[in-house]
Amino acid sequence: MTNSIRELENAKVLLVIGSNTTEAHPVISYYMKRAVKKGAILIVCDPRRIDLVRWATHHVQHRVGTDVALLNGLMNEILSRGWEDRDFVEHHTENLDALQEIVRQYPLKRVAKITGVPVPLLRKVARILGTNRPASLCYTLGITEHTCGTDNVVSCANLQMLLGNLGKPSAGVNPLRGQNNVQGACDMGALPNVFHNYQPVADPGVREKFEKGWGVARLPEAPGLRMPSMFSGMLDGRTRALLCHGENVVMSEPHEAHTRRCLEALEFLVVLDIFHNETTPYADVILPCTCWTEQEGTFTNSERRVQRVRAVSRPPGKCREPWWIYHELGSRLGVDMRFSSAHGVWEEMRSLATSYAGITWERIEGDGIQWPAPTVEHPGTAYLHRGGNFTRGKGRFQPAEWRPPAEVPDSEYPLTLTTGRRLWHYHTGTQTRNCAGFEELFGEELLEINPDDARALGVRERDYVWVVSRRGRVRMRAWLTDRSPRGVLWSCFHFREANINVVTNNAFDPVTETAEYKACAVRVEPDVPPGAAR
Repeated sequence: MTNSIRELENAKVLLVIGSNTTEAHPVISYYMKRAVKKGAILIVCDPRRIDLVRWATHHVQHRVGTDVALLNGLMNEILSRGWEDRDFVEHHTENLDALQEIVRQYPLKRVAKITGVPVPLLRKVARILGTNRPASLCYTLGITEHTCGTDNVVSCANLQMLLGNLGKPSAGVNPLRGQNNVQGACDMGALPNVFHNYQPVADPGVREKFEKGWGVARLPEAPGLRMPSMFSGMLDGRTRALLCHGENVVMSEPHEAHTRRCLEALEFLVVLDIFHNETTPYADVILPCTCWTEQEGTFTNSERRVQRVRAVSRPPGKCREPWWIYHELGSRLGVDMRFSSAHGVWEEMRSLATSYAGITWERIEGDGIQWPAPTVEHPGTAYLHRGGNFTRGKGRFQPAEWRPPAEVPDSEYPLTLTTGRRLWHYHTGTQTRNCAGFEELFGEELLEINPDDARALGVRERDYVWVVSRRGRVRMRAWLTDRSPRGVLWSCFHFREANINVVTNNAFDPVTETAEYKACAVRVEPDVPPGAAR
């Protein structure tokens, strides 16, 4: 997040797009509700009538996969009415002409046709955004998990720069991270193209610094592979071994049959985890590691706040802390990683990372510190780009054209499936499905289907149905609800008995290689033939 979580409650406008905040980020949704109680205007852009809509001034119910068209249309109206922040745009941004050239191709009538949102509502939302400051924009995986996810993200940034909603309190572009410590994992270099603190692998000066700091002769010059390329490489021999830590890939990756084929072809798989799951049967070696209550370390949350994690229980059996496992692996591969504790890992990391340099182990004993904090005297940074001063100098508009999802409905697969998360469960259920309380609250996956679609298909409440795509089929119960609009189905991937990723599309964003979990074409087949007793 460019801004802080608590700042949300003081925004005049909250634009939430592609985020089922009350279920995926219930704590953050609390601050959104507080903002509404203080008089803020809440605009929720989502194809589904999610719970947060109950608090919203306006629900913009656009079609799945039309976010770029929607955002371009809003910017078109803002520019045509002169509602942009002209001073901010002039002094703190560049490439406006390129943005104008693209967004002028998105008049509201065209946008309404693409998105299904009426022109009067589009115009009203543009007016609200254009005449109220500060406005905070929040998004989650509903923006990123598309083949156009990169375009979706830059369009969000374009809108906020145009309105001058960056470098100020209670404003910003705020991605709400999809899982615990995703921000921290990215900060620590768990990406193929950067070392920790987002220092590029391809930069010779950066490599030299890390070679010296780590005491190694040579580091790779080219970025590594992202997950789709890693997995496809298992089929042609480019990927021969994989270490899979805390990721149940059989359930979490799209097109489950493809994932299983890849793992079957892999020569050597090592899994680090706390429970057996659907991926561990493919492992040649399983290394049991501690969970967060059994180890020391840090988490970094969505607002860039680094916080201590402290062990409160003893690990069972021969479980070891992850840092110990990696240290021992390094030793056996001929590299001395030169640390002997989680504290040691942290000190090594911050010695090579400017944004973390001032965040000592002792300074995060309390509530933690938000990076960047380049010196030990620095208090941390509540919001980024203060006064419109971007890291690169000026913020650059990156216009994007709308394009439909990789797979759209047709006569054979007439419905759109989109996926997400439920409040009661987490990711692939490796942890929450081992908790009896959560199982009692929500113990079976359901398929959200609009009552009109169900009626046309002869499906009744709680009937078992098959969701079928070009990649496979999965059986689950139907939940008739108008949360999902006509033509749209919704489900999640928490349940091994009915994993929706059996049918999702393994088409990817060309830049990030993020899968398009949010859109694929399917059909629904009743589990019981029409006319048979049920």
